[in-house]
Amino acid sequence: MYRARDHVENEAWLAEIQQAADRLELETGARSRAADLFLSTVSDADDPEDRSKRAVAAASLYAGSLIEGDQRSQQVVADAMDVSRLTIQQRWKSILKEAGLQPPSW
Repeated sequence: MYRARDHVENEAWLAEIQQAADRLELETGARSRAADLFLSTVSDADDPEDRSKRAVAAASLYAGSLIEGDQRSQQVVADAMDVSRLTIQQRWKSILKEAGLQPPSW
């Protein structure tokens, strides 16, 4: 769960998620889920250089698209968010778990 203040403090990151979602042509549900996942986990990513926030944003976008059935590959999402594929691979399952969701076992 997140606070309204989290939304305000992370407006730039939410805008970046939306811009990447535009490039990926994601549906509204995937965009909304990605923003919720990001805001639910971003408080754990207090990196002064924002590398952790970028990683959480990218992994949230990937996981949100996966949950909503509008899946894109990790590499395509990584390119859209300017991170490595490995960054997404290492984080997306933990983001789902933190949100109370069960990641797929494949």
